Amino acid sequence: MTGKPEFMQLWPTRIMRHGLPGAGEANPHLAEHVLTLDAARADMTTDYLAGNLFDDKHPALAWLKECADRAILDYARAAGIDYDLEWRVQAWANVNRFGDYHNLHNHPHSWLSGTYYVQVPDKPKKMPGRSDLNPGSISFYDPRPQANMTAIRNDPQVDPEYRILPKPGEILLWPAFLHHLVHPNLSEDARISISFNVVLKWKDAYLP
Repeated sequence: MTGKPEFMQLWPTRIMRHGLPGAGEANPHLAEHVLTLDAARADMTTDYLAGNLFDDKHPALAWLKECADRAILDYARAAGIDYDLEWRVQAWANVNRFGDYHNLHNHPHSWLSGTYYVQVPDKPKKMPGRSDLNPGSISFYDPRPQANMTAIRNDPQVDPEYRILPKPGEILLWPAFLHHLVHPNLSEDARISISFNVVLKWKDAYLP
């Protein structure tokens, strides 16, 4: 063997994180509208398949839908998908009050999933006991089971969890198969977000 060894990075998991321009102006209107919807429906956050928030004609939601479509296109291009895709986006709102969280889950029957952050409390209560709390953060988990079992120090496979504390105005996109959870909100202020699934309108041309 001669020359330098060849190294390949296989099976990457792409997560997109982007701060949306105009978020500062839109977020107060989104927060007000989502809280109004939440007051009318006690199960708004948990019954996420009931309707589609992006069917709502509120101007701030129309802005967010346009931004989500742009983010989906940016994600596809970054993934090397250079042909036209057609999709629909099904969205719902989340209001997490003190102690609320989302268990480990993924989003079947979708291509991508995403969340836009309207309001993220930055002053959680100090809690007694454990020091490893991550209030308001979202954690993503390596989709390869036990890939970290043989990792050693400085091996990038050593930590099967990747954690993000999002900022208001940020949008995240990730493959819908990726398991994730949302840590408890430990603030008296509500954590408000708008999540969505990206479902492809199937074409045989998508087949590899």
